[in-house]
Amino acid sequence: MSWLAGCASHLPAWACGLGEMLLYLVPSLALAFLIWMVTRAHPVFFLFSAVGTFCHELAHFSVGLLLGAEPVGFTIIPRRNGRVWELGSVSFANLRWYNAAPAALAPFLVLFVPVTVAWWRTRAPWHFGPADLALTLLLAPQFLSFWPSPVDWKLSARSWPYLLIIAAGGLAYCWFQTSLFRFVKG
Repeated sequence: MSWLAGCASHLPAWACGLGEMLLYLVPSLALAFLIWMVTRAHPVFFLFSAVGTFCHELAHFSVGLLLGAEPVGFTIIPRRNGRVWELGSVSFANLRWYNAAPAALAPFLVLFVPVTVAWWRTRAPWHFGPADLALTLLLAPQFLSFWPSPVDWKLSARSWPYLLIIAAGGLAYCWFQTSLFRFVKG
C-alpha cells in the first residue's frame, strides 16, 4: 500500500496533499538549516543566501511600490553594519501609517514561492529527480529569508492605527453577532 493510499484511508484528501507538499519541502528545509549553519561560520557563505535575500528585498520593493511607499533604494550587496551583516535593504520615500506594516512585513509573501512550487510538483504522482534537486537549491534560501528583520518589525509599528481598526471591527462583529442571535432566538 502506498503512503498516499494509506493516508487517504485515515485523513481527508486535502490533508494528504499537504503532507505530500511538506514531504517535498523537507530537503529544502534541511538545506536551509545547513546554509544557516555555514553562514554563521564565515561571511563568504552569504552567497548561498543571495537568492533568498533578493526575494526578501523584492517583496519589500514590490509591496511598497503597490501601496505608494515610493521605494527609492534597492540593494542586495552585503555590508557590515556594526557587529552584524546587512544582506540587503530597500529604502522608501513615502512610508506612512497605512503602508508601513504591509511594506515592512512583505517578506512573509516569500513563503508562497516554496509552497507554490511544492503544490505544482506534487499535483501528480512524483519522484524526486534532478529537476527537484535544482529546485531544492533555489527554495532553501527562501526559508531563511521570509522572516522580517528587527528593522522591519520596528517600521511596521508605524501602522499602529491598524490595531484600532481591527479592534473596532472585532467589537462591531461581536456586538452585531450577539444582537443578530438575540433577534433570531426571540
